[in-house]
Amino acid sequence: MPVAVYVLGLSVFALGTSEFMLSGLLPPIAEDMGVSIPQAGLLISAFAIGMVVGAPLLAVATLRLPRRTTLVALISLFGLGQVAGALAPTYGLLFASRVVSALACAGFWAVGAAVAIAMVERHQRARAMAVMIGGLSIANVLGVPAGAFLGEQFGWRAAFWSVGAASAVALVGILALIPKIPLPAEKPRLGRELRIYRDRQVWLSIGVTALAAGGVFCAFSYLSPLLTDVAGLDSKWVPWILGLFGVGALIGTTVGGRIADANLFGVMIWGITASTVFLTALALLASTAAAAIALSFLLGVSAFFTAPALNARMFNVAGAAPTLAGATTTAAFNLGNTGGPWLGGTVIDAGLGFSATAWAGAAMTVTAIGLTLIALRLDRRTPPPATRVVTSSTASPTQTAPVH
Repeated sequence: MPVAVYVLGLSVFALGTSEFMLSGLLPPIAEDMGVSIPQAGLLISAFAIGMVVGAPLLAVATLRLPRRTTLVALISLFGLGQVAGALAPTYGLLFASRVVSALACAGFWAVGAAVAIAMVERHQRARAMAVMIGGLSIANVLGVPAGAFLGEQFGWRAAFWSVGAASAVALVGILALIPKIPLPAEKPRLGRELRIYRDRQVWLSIGVTALAAGGVFCAFSYLSPLLTDVAGLDSKWVPWILGLFGVGALIGTTVGGRIADANLFGVMIWGITASTVFLTALALLASTAAAAIALSFLLGVSAFFTAPALNARMFNVAGAAPTLAGATTTAAFNLGNTGGPWLGGTVIDAGLGFSATAWAGAAMTVTAIGLTLIALRLDRRTPPPATRVVTSSTASPTQTAPVH
């Protein structure tokens, strides 16, 4: 695995910490900004909306720009967004800073994923994506609990300052360790890349990814108040339990990344099914502290177990457009990260309680299983197209991306 892939994974640590850390900061943000917890939860959706819009938009805008320069610009903009969030005096400005940060994060994901895929063979795609997603897992193990701890001890703004500092470290790593990647001799054409959206398998992949992610994050986004108000735990335990979710995520990413290349659909079906079971159990057992803690860990395992397969699947069905494939996967995950917290906030506002977010999440994952089975049936009925080699918009002159 090229060292540049690991550098991208480390950069994703800062991105992931910012994306997920609000799960442990909602109560203090809500109190400081004078809004309800569901309104504070919309900050998670704001980030996700920025990711949904920013991934394809920035993928298209930077299609013909040097990859390394693009990554440097985007991680810099992301860091500035964290600083703006730390200084935001009002909820509206904090909301806007989240959207700006998300746009930069989305572009980085789209370009970074395409760079990682271009550097490896087809049979290593899930492993390469597992390295990048591993940055998210480490963010959940270390970054998110650290953010919750900082919020508890020094105020939620300290968490934003810390992510800004991590972004600066990531910038140094990119400048020092990622080589300049020349554009290919044949310039990428937007029209050719957009043709991937004619494929129904691409749309099925989008649906499965969005629903699988949204189901888990429908409950995870409100895990902090669920643990304190329903399970009866002291708030000081929240960072540790979020860290436990992250440990599960790291285990799930590692295992899923190693076996997904050989059995993509098996990993997707069993992983999403496991998430459904764990969400249902959380809805039923949320008032029992031990069960809530154990299920937080297991949800981390199941959610991230499927992530490498979901990413690799998109590159397999849309491989002729590697940059847009990465952008589309990013957008799909964040459609789920937008819809999940929104649905969770809706059931809370309806007076159904924090544990009802797990029921709502389970409904989303059941739908994801159905779409996965449809995609599997279509995949078995459709003969694989002839393999061809195209020059990736992110590859060096000596590298090509195998496309099926």
